[in-house]
Amino acid sequence: MIDTDVIDSGLGDADDDDFDEAVEAPDAQLPEHRYQDRELSWLAFNQRVLELAEDETLPVLERANFLAIFASNLDEFFMVRVAGLKRRIVTGLAVPTNVGRAPLDVLGDISTEAHRLQLRHARAWADQVKPAMTESGIEVVGWDDLSDDERSDLYDYFQAQVFPVLMPLAVDPAHPFPYISGLSLNLAIRIRNAKTGRQEFARLKVPPMLPRFVEVPGGAARSRYLPLEYLIANHLGDLFPGMEILEHHAFRLTRNEDVVIEEDETENLIQALEAELLRRRFGPPIRLEVTEDMDDVTLELLIDELDITEQEVYRLPGPLDLRGLFDLARIDRPELHYPAHVPSTAPAFQPAEQNGRADLFAAIRKHDVLVHHPYESFTTSVVAFLEQAANDPHVLAIKQTLYRTSGDSPIVQALIDAAEKGKQVLALVEVKARFDEAANIVWARKLEKAGVHVVYGLVGLKTHCKLLHVIREEDGMLRSYSHIGTGNYNPKTSRLYEDFGLFTADEQVGRDLTRLFNELSGYAIEKKFKRLLVAPLHLRKGLLRHIDAERRHALDGKPAHIRIKVNSMVDEQIIDALYRASQAGVRVDVWVRGICSLKTGIPGVSENITVRSILGRYLEHSRIFAFGADEDANVYIGSADMMHRNLDRRVEALVRVSDPVHKKELLDLFDLAMSDDTSSWRLGAEGEWTRHSTDAAGKALVDIQEKTMNAVQRRRRARAVR
Repeated sequence: MIDTDVIDSGLGDADDDDFDEAVEAPDAQLPEHRYQDRELSWLAFNQRVLELAEDETLPVLERANFLAIFASNLDEFFMVRVAGLKRRIVTGLAVPTNVGRAPLDVLGDISTEAHRLQLRHARAWADQVKPAMTESGIEVVGWDDLSDDERSDLYDYFQAQVFPVLMPLAVDPAHPFPYISGLSLNLAIRIRNAKTGRQEFARLKVPPMLPRFVEVPGGAARSRYLPLEYLIANHLGDLFPGMEILEHHAFRLTRNEDVVIEEDETENLIQALEAELLRRRFGPPIRLEVTEDMDDVTLELLIDELDITEQEVYRLPGPLDLRGLFDLARIDRPELHYPAHVPSTAPAFQPAEQNGRADLFAAIRKHDVLVHHPYESFTTSVVAFLEQAANDPHVLAIKQTLYRTSGDSPIVQALIDAAEKGKQVLALVEVKARFDEAANIVWARKLEKAGVHVVYGLVGLKTHCKLLHVIREEDGMLRSYSHIGTGNYNPKTSRLYEDFGLFTADEQVGRDLTRLFNELSGYAIEKKFKRLLVAPLHLRKGLLRHIDAERRHALDGKPAHIRIKVNSMVDEQIIDALYRASQAGVRVDVWVRGICSLKTGIPGVSENITVRSILGRYLEHSRIFAFGADEDANVYIGSADMMHRNLDRRVEALVRVSDPVHKKELLDLFDLAMSDDTSSWRLGAEGEWTRHSTDAAGKALVDIQEKTMNAVQRRRRARAVR
């Protein structure tokens, strides 16, 4: 095995140049077309989400939820990734993509695939999920499906709750075409003036603050819902009295909503970000969704006024914007959801006495504690640890990174409580976390008002690492307690996202975090870390060293194995290193949730590489890196995906797991995920993802999330018996 202290220092000193030369001068030339296009790979990921919605074995309201997730995912893809490609084309920065093709060509491929997927998504709703919901007593209806009494009741609702907040905007010489906000649902209305005979156009925004699906009154045995835009469309006469309604159609616009800030040129990051968030609302249009029955006159007017191309128009069956299914997916019908799961308290953090409170500091002093969310509770581990630290008179200081957190967060409140009790509290709030910028600004100011030292990280870098560091006085000495996680400090998403967190009182980790927080909050430049790999200076080289060490082991005839679990695998240098390891005979297993630019099955290059993807009840979010045979493997967990931004433009941290029990838990989980007996999607040599959920006899394969959940519950029951 290699010297882990040298690896973990990130850079080493004398051997850097030699190592770079070894990596950049491979033994065999790699083929030119060896990467999958990252944007098309992302669309393939969202197709896997759609396939869950199409899975008839899943509870029907969970299928509706997956349809909503697909729609939400695709919105963000257009707002950020497609918008970024278009910006590069418009500004002339159209450098080739990771597959060597011009962005304009990739944009055409994206359009073709996105059109196909959106139509498939609409059909999955209309032909599969909606009928299945109807069979279960939850019906989404049209206006023509209603009785006269139901229409009368809904008209009363319209007059009382909807009509007062509607704002029809006419388009004529005195009224220019109105601004259409991004992701808003609208009605395009053509009307004729009964007196003059002149045709006019009006736009009506569907109020986003009202329920998207209006419950039809009087449904005792069945729940029936009418889309809000259908209710409005059938009462346009009340909005335009004396006018003849000629046509009305729903449409929806997506805008470029990525935020770009020149941090080097601004003196106040918060003010610059707030200004940029205002400009986000007015980003250029990049997608227009219209109902398939929209007439040509109306469509041509929208295309002309919005300055959008035919390629950017998506004709779809109604209703548009199926994010609204999130509301229906929350209907309280337990039999139509996944069986309820209550996270258990990690065994090390369970109180010794019933109804007692565990001393988390004492538990962490005994040994490192590895917690697996959402199977084990975030509240009784991370939140409880922070609350105990805030109230403990022996705790002197708390330092924490906050990338995304929830409204009314107990994490934020604990930091405030600690500051008000006179402790030194540092919160590194990443205000540039995409689409959470405004919320993070609010939390930052709330923390500052309470006396918390709030910093915003390093210029030009997002702080994405998940770190919590507590300094406690014990017997006249200072002791460190640390938490390094793979997921955000967010109690809400912790119930949906699969993540790991490591609690440790190891003094070496404490020294590493002290140095890292000093670098993030001040001007200290410390390049020596022992149990951490930190980006952007150290992480890439540390991982490449480990990969290359396994390659050398294989060449020497020693056991060699690389296992990587990430959300995205895009970075070309990491992928090339894995290719070279595969060429040398290393077994390479990659478990990826989303984008994967790596190709399998390239003759003489990636024949030893296996790629799996798992999607299910929980969002697989943890990152695990393991190098070597099981008992001797170097195993890390942390915040970094294998993307350029994570390795080069973010502060990320991986921690080496040292406890043999924890290493075995992580490796056993990984090996289960890669097993042919486990349900997963498998990446083929042609870049296609194929779902394997049953065996040759039609028997369901192992659901890794369900198996993990059951294992944790068995441990809890066993402890209760003891």
